This record gives sequence, C-alpha cells and structure tokens, in this order.
Amino acid sequence: MAEGDCIGTMPRRAFLRAGLTGFSALGASDLFRLRAAGGAGGRATSMIVVWLWGGPSHMETFDMKPDAPEAYRGLFRPIATSVPGLEVCEKLPRLAAIADKLAIVRSIGHDSPGHVNSTHTVLTGYPGDVVETPPYTPKYPYAFNAANRFLPETSGLPKWVAMPSLVYEGGGGLGSSYGPFKVAADPNSPDFKVPELVLDEARRASLGGRSRLLAGFDAARRAMDGEATRSFDAFQRRALDVLTSPAARDAFDLAREPDVLRDRYGRNVIGQRCLLARRLVEAGVRLVTVDFPCVPGQKAFSWDDHASVWNIFEQMEIRLPVLDQAVSALISDVHARGLDRETLIVVMGEMGRTPKLSDFNGQPGREHWGKAMSVLLSGGGMPMGQVIGSTTPRGEEPRDRPLTPNDLVATWYRHLGIDHTLTYHDTTGRPIALLPHGEPIAELT
Repeated sequence: MAEGDCIGTMPRRAFLRAGLTGFSALGASDLFRLRAAGGAGGRATSMIVVWLWGGPSHMETFDMKPDAPEAYRGLFRPIATSVPGLEVCEKLPRLAAIADKLAIVRSIGHDSPGHVNSTHTVLTGYPGDVVETPPYTPKYPYAFNAANRFLPETSGLPKWVAMPSLVYEGGGGLGSSYGPFKVAADPNSPDFKVPELVLDEARRASLGGRSRLLAGFDAARRAMDGEATRSFDAFQRRALDVLTSPAARDAFDLAREPDVLRDRYGRNVIGQRCLLARRLVEAGVRLVTVDFPCVPGQKAFSWDDHASVWNIFEQMEIRLPVLDQAVSALISDVHARGLDRETLIVVMGEMGRTPKLSDFNGQPGREHWGKAMSVLLSGGGMPMGQVIGSTTPRGEEPRDRPLTPNDLVATWYRHLGIDHTLTYHDTTGRPIALLPHGEPIAELT
C-alpha cells in the first residue's frame, strides 16, 4: 500500500499513528483479555513498579554505612525515620517521614554482573546467562510478561501498562504476545498528555464510526505479516474497545486531577508517571511499570553510576529529591484512597553498586554489584514499618536473612494471585517452571 493510500478516509500512516502507536507496539495478542472483578465484594490486587534502570546504589539510598571506612561510606549521611531504628539517606526526607508505610528489604543478592543479565536474573528467577549485546533476547519471561499471561481478564483496560517501557523487556518462552501497553508521552510536556490513547472527535468522525474503524483495522492487518499480524489480529476488536472507550480515556486523563495533587507528585515526567500509575490501578489496571532512568534536562541517563561516567554524588543530588517527592506522594495517595491493601508499590533496579567507591581522574563512582541490593515496598496489605535482612558492615553482601530475586518475585506472584509453583508450556511445547525456586518472603505475609 502506498504511503498516501487511505484506511477509511484517513491516510494509513496517520491512522497507525492515531491508534496503533498505543497497542500495536504491545506485541501482545493477549493484551486486551479482560480481568474479571476480584472475589465477591473485593478488589483485584495490583502492583506499581518504579524501575530504577542502571542499578541504584544501596549505599546512597536505603542501606547506608556511616561507620564504614571513608572509601565505602560516601558523602551523604543517614537520617532517622518515623520508624525507630530505621534510617535512610538524608536526601530522602519525605520517605523518611512515612517510613511506617514502607518495608525495606536489604538482603537480596545475585551473581549476575551486567545490566542485561542482571535484569534477566531479577525479573525471571533464572540465571542471567544472556548476551549483553543486541538483540536482547530473554530466555525466560519477565515476571511482568508472565503476569500479563496468567492474570485473569480485567475490564476495559490493559492488564499491564508500561511508561514508557522496561529496558530489555521480553516474553522469553511465552513469546512476544504478552508485552505491555506502552505509554511514551512527551517528558517535557507540562500537561503530560498521552497521545497513544487520544482519538479525538474529529478523528473518529473522519473514520466514519465503528464499522469504518473496524474496516481500517482489517486493512492495517493485511499490511502486516508474521508475528505482528498474529498479535494484531487476535484481539484487534478489543484494541478498538480500549481506543474508543470513555473509561480508558478518563483513566489516562491527568487533567482530571487537581493541580495541588499534581504539584505534590512533581511537575516532571517521573512525578506525573507515578500519578498516572495510581489513576490506572484505581481504574482496574493490574500492573503498571514506571521507568525512572533519569531526570529530564540532566546529563545522567540512568542510575549506572560508574566513576568513568559521572560523579555519583552530583547525580544523586539531582535524582534522589525527584525520587523522594514522586514516590512519597504515590505512597501517601494510595493510602489516602484506601488502595494500600490491594496495591503493592515496588521501587528497585536490577542491581546495587560496589560498596567501595571507585575513582576516575578524581571523580567518584560505584561500579556494577549484584551481590547486595535494596528494594523498597509499600502497601499490598503487607506488614509495613520494617526492615528485612541486613548486609555486612561495609555493605558487600547479605549478612542476616539472605534472599534471592526469586523470593521477591514469588512475593509479587502471591500478591497478584498467581501460583509461583505453576508450570507452563513455552512456544515449543516444553514444560517450564514459572520460577525454578524461591518462596514468598515470610515477613511480608
């Protein structure tokens, strides 16, 4: 079909940009399977993951070591929180004030060294023996892809929304059919609109109503082939339901939130993504992942704080206040709305950083380190106001209550109502364990 050819009365490229940007990028034939309401009189559980790609330093966030030698402890100091005996970084005062709503796990460790294989290890439960060069192809499905596959149907909205997407995300043995609905709004827009779901009245009129739009979907399908065709074809009419659904448009419409609340989250892409995440789980989305690789307008593009890249303390001065504001607002908002029993909030990356500072021409940093990492959780009906596990005095590895990423993922599955011991068949028909080992963290039950 030529570029100027039309689908209905809209040019094909414009049609794809108006509608398919939001759901053809999913690669998810199952994306619009709908989740039945949770048990009688109850709400379905949900999860919001704020993903700190690059590996945030546990030594500058939730597991500080003020008594360690200078080469380890860094420049920041710990501060007391609302929970006696629990301290966090001085750059996180808002989170410190609501520590009774937090559970911090300090004793998770793994042996994967790089970003790709660490992400694979942390989010699949299988060793991250994957190639660190493109294309990044996971051998096993991420927990999020598995959730999108095994969660029952929900009503009117995708089960998994990613803002915008996770680095190295993939379905592994489940195939590419269980990816997220990706939201990639302009990070510099003060209104933070979501163009992927905007199909305004003029566009709908130009498509001549539902029947013409369905014909357009069929025409777009014929222009595709292979995996894209299969993913698109299976649930294209459900995709149309979402694209034209008032409930979906309302859920993604941040303009419905009062200015004071939007200000509380922070008028930046991270704060507004977190606010949108709350709106989405309140509307029925089961899983929202918020990518927080950087602060807009700053040079740092991830939490990958090598000394050879930038000064870790200068960058933490920029990032930590944004994290503190957005996540504390999200946690407080979820609790204020009575969503904390159903909604679990997770803040983490794929690894920690080396406890001993590195140096590059006088510039301090920390290198890759999977052997010790901290994870913040809130809500989910779990016991809060606690620290689980500890690391050695220099933060090098777990000391008390050593845990694996599998235990964390098993905790997520339990919260979402997925049996972490189940076996599924991959795209070749082989039986695969969802998790090869691991149990939900007892302190969070």
